[in-house]
Amino acid sequence: MRAYVEFAIKKFQNKMTYRLEFFMGILDTIISLIVYLCIYNALYGNEASVDGITLSMVATNFVISLGLSNAFHFDEFFLEKRVNEGSICNEFLKPVNFVFRMFSENAGEGLFKVIFNFIPAVIFAIFYTELCKPSGLLNVLLMLLSVVLGYIILWLISFIVQTWTFWFLSVWGIITIKNVFVNILSGSMIPIWFMPSALRRIIAFTPFESIYFTPVRIYLGELSGMDILKGMGIQILWILILMLIANLFWKKGVKKLVIQGG
Repeated sequence: MRAYVEFAIKKFQNKMTYRLEFFMGILDTIISLIVYLCIYNALYGNEASVDGITLSMVATNFVISLGLSNAFHFDEFFLEKRVNEGSICNEFLKPVNFVFRMFSENAGEGLFKVIFNFIPAVIFAIFYTELCKPSGLLNVLLMLLSVVLGYIILWLISFIVQTWTFWFLSVWGIITIKNVFVNILSGSMIPIWFMPSALRRIIAFTPFESIYFTPVRIYLGELSGMDILKGMGIQILWILILMLIANLFWKKGVKKLVIQGG
């Protein structure tokens, strides 16, 4: 376990060496924040709420989703690069689990982006627009737990797509399509509140709602009591399903790699 913590720390330290990237990351987050909030301000106009959803709720949803998208940042070409270079064989010889190493490095980079990209943006947002206060300390703690579960869900989806590298020379197009689905169906770009009821029912049967929207709803107090347990139970269920799928693709992909190299 300590080795994987060290991988995360090394990745965190490595990101700190690129100061220009650090400042550009803050600037990019703030610009995204301003652009989307201006759009929603224009859409709301003088209306206090739309279908019971206030502008503050929308702003809070976007700020939290933006922060989580920073934290949920992965090197989605980590596996592809090593497969195409052939260095994946050397990785298997190391006395660490390759998949856990990927996860650890991604977690280290995500922590960096939360501290140095998201927190400055939140401080800016507090002065720029009105955000909803958390519904309570317990909800904040449960939201943080839900965030961890959402992170694992999105990481597993990313990992499954990366394993397709074993069958395709490049997964850039597949990753792009995956990111479009995640950005739209998770509620990070367009709050799920505003989506047609038929589409919302479809989204409910996918893991996308559990990535960002469940933590946001817990924070706002839209979910409470048994509803929180149900929401987090759905997140855990998706983790188990995605782990089975990821393990299947990984094992078949490694066998495919052995055949190609054999």
